[in-house]
Amino acid sequence: MPLSLTVLGTASPHPRPGRPCSGYLLRGGGAEVWVDAGTGTFAELQRHTDPARLTAIWISHLHADHSADLLAAAYAYAFGGMAPAAPIAVYAPQDCAQRLAAFFGRPDVGFLRGVFDFRPLYDGHIVQHWNLRLAARAVAHGTEAYGLRADCQGSALAYSGDTGPCDALTELAARADVFLCEADLDEHRDGEQVHLTPEDAGRVAREAGVRELLITHVGPTLTRETAAARAEAVFGRGTSAAREGEARGI
Repeated sequence: MPLSLTVLGTASPHPRPGRPCSGYLLRGGGAEVWVDAGTGTFAELQRHTDPARLTAIWISHLHADHSADLLAAAYAYAFGGMAPAAPIAVYAPQDCAQRLAAFFGRPDVGFLRGVFDFRPLYDGHIVQHWNLRLAARAVAHGTEAYGLRADCQGSALAYSGDTGPCDALTELAARADVFLCEADLDEHRDGEQVHLTPEDAGRVAREAGVRELLITHVGPTLTRETAAARAEAVFGRGTSAAREGEARGI
């Protein structure tokens, strides 16, 4: 199959028993990409692949529930016997390497170069790994943050990362086969537009003309079932909630 998605974690804003934070394993065109490294996802990644085999790691933004397990991966690669054959490409916001180095109390990032090859994302960033094309768009989250579109042999997955409503998200998701979209909020608070409600997710999916909507990153004031139902009422087509361990072809 051209693309497949395995759900490693969906929780927001902290991990729960049996439910790590945001993380996904994307496979396609000969590549394996760990998309977001939320707390608890490195352990789940090992259920589905050898982390040393990863082609790349892609981080939407540097909030802990999307990036903290880069630290676990660094320990595994450097000290835990999982050393990759070559440094793994890490596509992430500009400050990712510096923040990771700070966990080790190091002022420089040079010591990480043996396991990670940091490559800063930017709006419009595109990279090709064999037949898998990864494209990033900057989205609205009050910090440097990106959504992802993955295309492989005629199949397309769009991933919102964390974002409020914005034109870039709709453009990113245009005619995607699967739109993996956050639905963190029950309702917007005090005019903030840094996350989506289920209705927002459904509206973007409808306007983008996606085939299927997959809700994720559901916050603690909602259940996954409620969020999916509310999104589907606006989208008008097939909607479900992402669940840990679920694997699907796209």
